[in-house]
Amino acid sequence: MTGRLILAFDTSAAHCAAALVSGDRVLAARAEEMGRGQAERLMPMLEEMLAAEGAAWRDLAALGVGIGPGNFTGVRISVAAARGLALALGVPAVGVTGFDACAHGQPRPLWVAIEAPRGKLYLQRHGAGSTGTPDLRPAAETEELDAQVRWLSDLAPALLATHIAFIARDRRHLPLPRPAPLYLRPADAAPMREAPPLMLP
Repeated sequence: MTGRLILAFDTSAAHCAAALVSGDRVLAARAEEMGRGQAERLMPMLEEMLAAEGAAWRDLAALGVGIGPGNFTGVRISVAAARGLALALGVPAVGVTGFDACAHGQPRPLWVAIEAPRGKLYLQRHGAGSTGTPDLRPAAETEELDAQVRWLSDLAPALLATHIAFIARDRRHLPLPRPAPLYLRPADAAPMREAPPLMLP
């Protein structure tokens, strides 16, 4: 199996998900729901998946990783793992957005929707007329769109990881930048301000 396997993973939400594919075949796909602990669970899950298929890290041709949007910490966990593994194994790591993963294998044109605060949605069009970037719009606008709408939240985590793997398979020969998180809004947490200087009497 040397050089033919694609391993993909995603921790962008309350889950730890992974998939292993070879060509058009899905060898394994699994997901575990978890609100926290992805950093501790991800690598053991990947090793278990490879071992169950009689494969090793050296058999990988590429990595696929979900880059968000999603939970800030979760996205960083996967992206950091993908970068480190790619460097250690000498294989490409392909970052895949949730928008692209949700649209994978679907007829075009298509809109992918992700819920946003205050009754709004992030929408991205796939197919003719696509700008390649999501727009923030009122949720009511989904009734006026010119094509089918698919929701990222409806995509099961194991299937999300599988779609990421297939996209990575197709893109692994392209000159892509290193995976980087896709953030649609600023982080909720602000950096701590430096304490004022202590005035001595």
